[in-house]
This record gives sequence, structure tokens and C-alpha cells, in this order.
Amino acid sequence: MSKPESAPPVPSVPSVPPAPGPESPAVDLHKPAHEAEPADQAEQVEQATAPVAPAAPAPANPWSAPTPSLAPPQPPPPPLPAGGWASVPPAVQAGFQPGFYAPAAATVTNGFAVAALVTGLVAAAPVALVLGIVALVQINRRKERGFGMAVTGLVLGVVGTLLFSLALAGSTFEPDGSGRLALPPKAPAGSVAWAALKSGDCYNTPENGSRTDPEGGDETLYWVRRVPCSVPHHGEVAGTVRIPASEGPSYPGEARVRELAAELCRKVLDDYALDQWAIPDGMDDVYLYPTRGNWRSGDRSVTCAFEDGDAEHRGTVRTDRGSLNSAQLTYLEAVRGFNDTYGSQPSKGFAEASSEYRDWARRMAAASHAEAAALNKEPAVWPAEVKPTIGKLAAAQETAAAAWDAAAAGADLEGDVRRARALVTRTVPLSVEIRRGLGLSTGEQVPDLQV
Repeated sequence: MSKPESAPPVPSVPSVPPAPGPESPAVDLHKPAHEAEPADQAEQVEQATAPVAPAAPAPANPWSAPTPSLAPPQPPPPPLPAGGWASVPPAVQAGFQPGFYAPAAATVTNGFAVAALVTGLVAAAPVALVLGIVALVQINRRKERGFGMAVTGLVLGVVGTLLFSLALAGSTFEPDGSGRLALPPKAPAGSVAWAALKSGDCYNTPENGSRTDPEGGDETLYWVRRVPCSVPHHGEVAGTVRIPASEGPSYPGEARVRELAAELCRKVLDDYALDQWAIPDGMDDVYLYPTRGNWRSGDRSVTCAFEDGDAEHRGTVRTDRGSLNSAQLTYLEAVRGFNDTYGSQPSKGFAEASSEYRDWARRMAAASHAEAAALNKEPAVWPAEVKPTIGKLAAAQETAAAAWDAAAAGADLEGDVRRARALVTRTVPLSVEIRRGLGLSTGEQVPDLQV
């Protein structure tokens, strides 16, 4: 049987004929050409082998499998086994089978993102900040991986840079003798910044906790070790006071700050230790005032303390109003003015400072009169065992006041001052007896105080 006339073949690659299903008979294309075939099978063969015009392309589906590659025409597979599934020859498989996603092309992790994360973790904050920015720009442009690492490195860089800036602004960088900025020493173990000390804290200065000016200036204290006052210590803080804003925003200079510290701390120290006899010998008034670096960071506080740089002491020197009874407080306030005035005597000789000595003598006379009046003012407050001695001390101060008046106006300035001092010395045993009766310090337990 001859094949019917057909249209000329289309110059495109014919599509692969579909595998015969159970309802269509298998066609054996390997038979010789001269062998006759039944009419119905010949028609099916012609239909199967006839060229098919390509169909219009369907809209692309982003979720479909990739389009199989075109392959040269293949003969149909052998007939299906009875009752089974036809096997598909490997030659007809091209691309990927429908139902499976093609793996995406491998992407590269951005190297700057990795570097930003690593430098951020090792506290190289400024470097991590720069690398994180560069990584984000490249990741967005190249569609690379590492976005999370870049963001983490960037955050660590920002936080670290801010913390470093704050620490740099608050550090006490001061010029050394050569004019260069001197870095503060590293904090010794267990130490705190001196500005962290509060009223009532006792402390020691650890090794390398301070630096002395090589040109003979004051010692710059950076670190202290806070300890209980019951253990040996070098210093005790009485309180803190802030330099007034009237000094202006600019650093007024070390000399002016030192002068202000002495003025402001005088009242703080006196109120903390009303009983000057309770302060051991060697413990002097010290003022921890702000340096230029502290001032620049906003710290204008002055710490007022008692400190012995050579020896250690036990106990506290605190004798403020909250720790005293009425009799003790009355006595200490009565003698306080006299003691302060006596301690302000001129440091020069009589020949060089005669006017200063006469002025001091007048102030001593007034202080002696004031102490006698205060001791006699409230006799009911004194315990019975000390009341007679209180009267003797008041009378001795009146006698001393007359001698001070003579020194202020007399011709023999040096002799009159010497006689007035001798009268003051005679009052010391009376003061010791009164203190013992009131339970105040007599100076006998110094240098080790009782807590």
C-alpha cells in the first residue's frame, strides 16, 4: 500500500512522537520496507511519522521545570509489556523531569562580610565599621551572600566605636614633662577610679595607680583600691563637692582648681571630723581635684579626704553630728573655733610678719572669749563628773584672752605671744580630762583607732 500524498516537510526539527499508550498498538519501524502491513497500521504509522507544526509557545511559568533540550528524532520504544508500564529510554531524557526544581547556581559569600564579622568580634571596631559598609554595598551589587554577617559586623563596629569614643573623651590624658599626652596607667586588679569613692570609704593606692609630675607638680591619682576601714589603709574620704559653674566652662588652670579645692573641702573635712584629736598624726588633708581631661569630660567634682601616704591606720576618723551625743557635740563645737584659729598662725618670723602676728593675736583673743562663753552657756548639758573641769577650762580661756589682747597691742610682740601660748599649753590637761569624761578621743589610741 502506498503512502498518501502529504505536504512538503517543514524545515524544523520534528517533535519526538509520544510513547504509545495501552490503547494504541505498537509500531515497529525496523521492518523491511518491502514487507506489507495492514491498512490500519499503515495509517497509524503515517500519522505518527508525519511532521507536526510547532505549537505556539505557552506563557512562561516561573515555577515549571526547565524546558527540555531538543533532541534528534528517535524511533518509538518497543511495545508495552502486557499488564506493565513502559520504560522510557534514556535517550529521550533531556534537561530535568517535571516536578523537580533545578538547583540555583552556586553563589559566593562576600569576603568583606566575613572580615567585618571577625574584626567586630575581636574588638577592632573602626575596621569592622568600614568593612561592614563595603560589604553591604558589594552584596547589593553582586547579589552575593553574607548580608547577616555584614550587618552584625557593622553593628559591632558602631557600638565599639561609640564606646571607644566615650572612653577617650572621659580619660584623663594629661601632658607629661615633654608636652606629649600621657596615657593613664592600666587599672590594677580590684581597683576603681578615684571619682568612684564616696563619703566614708577607706582606700589604699595600688602600685602604678598614680603618676607623679616629673617637674615637681602634684601627684595625679588614677586608681584606688577600696577597703574596709577596719583594715590597714592610707586614706579615708570625707565627702565630695562640685566646683561651681561660675568658674566658667573652660578649665581655669591647675593652680586655680587647687585653690578652689582647698576652700571647698575645708568645711567638708571639718564637718566629717569634728573631733580633730581623733585624726592620727600623719593623716593630712588631701584634695583630689579634676584634671584638664576630667574637666573636658564634664567631671568637676572634688574629693576631700584624710590621707597618710607613708603609714597605714585602722579605724575611722568620722566624728560627725550623727555619731555624737549632745554633750560631746556641745564641747566640740565650743572649742572648734579656737582650734581653727590657733592652727592659722603665721609661718614667717616676727620680724618679717609683725603685723600678721598682731592680727592673729587679736583673733586668738576673740576665739578664747568665744570658747569660754560657749562652755558656760549650757551647764545642764554637762555630766556631773566633768562639770567642774568645764568651769576651770572656761576660766583659763578668759585668762588667755587677756594675754592675747596684750600681745595684739603691746610693745613686746614676741614676748607677749610666747606668754599667751604658755597659757594655752596649760589648758591641755584640762581638755584631756574633759574628753575622757565625755568619751571622746584623747589622742592616746593614735595611730590605731577603734572602729
